[in-house]
Amino acid sequence: MASGNTLLVFTPLHNEPPSANFATLDTRNLHPVLDFDAATNWSAIFSAVMPRAYDGGGVTVYLHYSMSSAEADTVDWDVAFELIGDQDLDIDGDSFAAVNSVDDTIVPGTTGLVDIVTVAFTNGADMDSVTVGDGFRLIVTRDAASDDAAGDAELVFVELKET
Repeated sequence: MASGNTLLVFTPLHNEPPSANFATLDTRNLHPVLDFDAATNWSAIFSAVMPRAYDGGGVTVYLHYSMSSAEADTVDWDVAFELIGDQDLDIDGDSFAAVNSVDDTIVPGTTGLVDIVTVAFTNGADMDSVTVGDGFRLIVTRDAASDDAAGDAELVFVELKET
């Protein structure tokens, strides 16, 4: 597969919520969304196997989101990988790599209007050393402690694209 192609797409229905501070499943005009609180950092977790077509380069995560009520101010997102791999992780505990962020994104001026932001990762440690065929988890967190948009952020899709 050539660099730049989509590797994986996650929807809200793929979420494996953490035990606390988890994004909540909701619908907007029958579209499933994950609601992320405006006051507390809430997260969603997605599991997958890195496709065999992955060429080993960097990955860009595309977050498709809308806002439930905010029409002004900014939203911040944090994303991190966790390698599960072949005898790499005891799944009794979490081991996510450091987060990469997209900060100070001005929210759409209309509630429900979908915006797309990107979070880039280089291959290697930045992605917790996930390689082709490895199991991994991806955590997406609204950094509500740092942003200032009112109301829930609604995650609609997550796309991983090789860059």
